[in-house]
Amino acid sequence: MEAIVIILFVVGYLAIALEHPIKINKTASALLTGVLCWTVYAVVSSDHIEHIGHQLGEHLSEIAAILFFLMGAMTIVELVDAYQGFKIITDRINTRNPKKLLWIICLVTFFLSAILDNLTTSIVMISLIRKLVPNKDMRLFFAGMIVIAANAGGAWSPIGDVTTTMLWIGGQISSGNIMITLFLPSIVCMVVPLIYLQFTLKGELGEAKSHAAETNHGHGHANGKPVKGALTMLILGVGGLISVPVFKTVTHLPPYLGMLLALGVLWVVSELINPDMDEAEKRPYTAAGALTRIDVPSVLFFLGILLAVGALQSMDILSHFSAWLDSTLGDQRIIITLIGILSAIVDNVPLVAASMGMYDMSIYYQDHLIWEYLAYCAGTGGSILIIGSAAGVAVMGMEKIDFIWYLKRISLLAMLGYFAGAIIYLIIQPYLAVHPPV
Repeated sequence: MEAIVIILFVVGYLAIALEHPIKINKTASALLTGVLCWTVYAVVSSDHIEHIGHQLGEHLSEIAAILFFLMGAMTIVELVDAYQGFKIITDRINTRNPKKLLWIICLVTFFLSAILDNLTTSIVMISLIRKLVPNKDMRLFFAGMIVIAANAGGAWSPIGDVTTTMLWIGGQISSGNIMITLFLPSIVCMVVPLIYLQFTLKGELGEAKSHAAETNHGHGHANGKPVKGALTMLILGVGGLISVPVFKTVTHLPPYLGMLLALGVLWVVSELINPDMDEAEKRPYTAAGALTRIDVPSVLFFLGILLAVGALQSMDILSHFSAWLDSTLGDQRIIITLIGILSAIVDNVPLVAASMGMYDMSIYYQDHLIWEYLAYCAGTGGSILIIGSAAGVAVMGMEKIDFIWYLKRISLLAMLGYFAGAIIYLIIQPYLAVHPPV
């Protein structure tokens, strides 16, 4: 039975990795994999069906916590975007020096990514550099650095990257500690490639087209009239996202409740903010309208992946695999560094989900080196290839970046940053280590 489930999982995994060549959406592959793994377990296993149902229920409650959290976060970001709240930040940038602009864009991406998440930040920043960097060749370098900066920025924040969020919600890391221990390695991961480009980047930003024409379309105008409330929604949206870790610390309730509270507040404000609009006109600017624009396939992709990993965990396949890795490679730091590099080739969500199932929390307590290092490696290792992270895939789609172009121009920079940050983490970790609970 174990062999059948492992084969199903590997085939599903390959289908996800080869989404473009086989032309099957990875969400479909993930859902099929998740359901089939549980089905085989239930039909072939000698365990009592009530016991299997109980295990499935436990996994589902953990998965639901992650999915509701993500859906809340996505809706808040869409809502702020509908009011063009992010334009308030991006309109402040006006330098024409390519190297200086690259630093500004990367730093904004880094910190924005920690608050929003790396995928959303990449989309916002790519939209921005289209206006600031008309020269296509130069813009590709900016786009590549946005991927590195967004993934580095997401790694040190509990809400910045799906994998860090999973570890936080699962209790493997605590919000304050992860921000303290991973901030410096993440900054180094971004700054090393930036310093290299200071000496090698050549070319001009190009001439911008007049943007009077551009500003009259997009969400922020209803029939040509600007919609009021951009600043209000930006402050409430970002404030709501930042308040989630605080809510968890104060109440000890799961993070998704804090996220849903923030969404509820924004929803009420979005209904009241433009009272003179009729229903049809107001709809794009309400949470109900934002919910129609969130990326539901991504949410279902996580559901499928986490279900499949849950099945492997329930059958003890992952704990056996982790014992084998330990006896073969020995050092966990090497194992996790390799997981980070592997996350450039395959999706980091299933990798982290599998790692969470491989190591027992009773031995590897909260904020143990392996959880912090996993958050860093899985978060930033995905930058090494353009298909290795959600941010990379989004940028690839928006800017039509060629896989080989990224491999030649950006992959080495990303790898330099990845290893530099990893070395910094391993140097500072003994000084910041959290001691095991007695």
